[in-house]
Amino acid sequence: MPEPIIRAFGILKKCAAKVNMEYGLDPSIGKAIMDASQEVAEGKLNDHFPLVVWQTGSGTQSNMNANEVIANRAAELLGHKRGEKFVHPNDHVNKSQSSNDTFPTSNEFKDIVKIGRTHTQDATPLTLGQELSGYVTQVKYGIDRVSGTLPRLYQAAHDAIVEAGGALNTLAASFMKIANDIRFLGRSWATMLPSQWVDQNGHFELNVFKPLMANALLHSIRLLGDAAASFEKNSVRGIQANKERISKLLHESLMLVTSLNPKIGYDNAAKVAKTAHKEGCSLKEAATTKLGVLTQEEFESLVVPEKMIGPSA
Repeated sequence: MPEPIIRAFGILKKCAAKVNMEYGLDPSIGKAIMDASQEVAEGKLNDHFPLVVWQTGSGTQSNMNANEVIANRAAELLGHKRGEKFVHPNDHVNKSQSSNDTFPTSNEFKDIVKIGRTHTQDATPLTLGQELSGYVTQVKYGIDRVSGTLPRLYQAAHDAIVEAGGALNTLAASFMKIANDIRFLGRSWATMLPSQWVDQNGHFELNVFKPLMANALLHSIRLLGDAAASFEKNSVRGIQANKERISKLLHESLMLVTSLNPKIGYDNAAKVAKTAHKEGCSLKEAATTKLGVLTQEEFESLVVPEKMIGPSA
């Protein structure tokens, strides 16, 4: 992992600790986390970051790597040994953080809470509106980029053609990603959006490939336009939420266990999830009956998916 990213993690975790202290994090632990994070930001703990860039998620492993390093170093600063979890990597350092970004909301589905998905596995909840509006933002960015390059095609420079072709490929990749997401989420049909590289090999002042470049660019625009129109007509238009199915999957998901972390801690929450998975029972049964770490009333007050889709007041 590049050193600037490691240092950036230090800055991020230091700022997060400062904010978390305002929301109940023990001041002595918070100060130690800030000091340890500063050491990371200064590059003093680089040797403790062995991970490479080839990792899943949006840097999840490096995020946890930073949590572990900072937690152990903060514990040392407070006179404790590494590994004792006096400063916990999840409960204290990673408190209320994720390596994933969130998306703006969409009015039509803003009240439908569903289980999130990363790597085709359950993740923390979000609204269907948040999910779909992320796609809208992604496509809008691609369209804006294409639109920004097209006016320059009337100029003599051929770079604009190449840039427009690249922008079209980016837009096509966005459509492909969205189509695949909808296919996985809804188990429904998805279109295959083709894209075509715009290449050029002209020499000196006269580019004899210009007609070919123009033809390829126009062909790509037609293909992508037709595919996008077909995708909107046959797959996106008329999408309806199966609220009963969404609710069932949401409330059966073991990932709701993350809402228990603030009350019983990461380690106990992990035991609850593992117990529920192993014994085929619900999270509620695992937490209240099997392990006895919570009463039924406590569980019901904590596990409220609607409160997990954004910051709580």
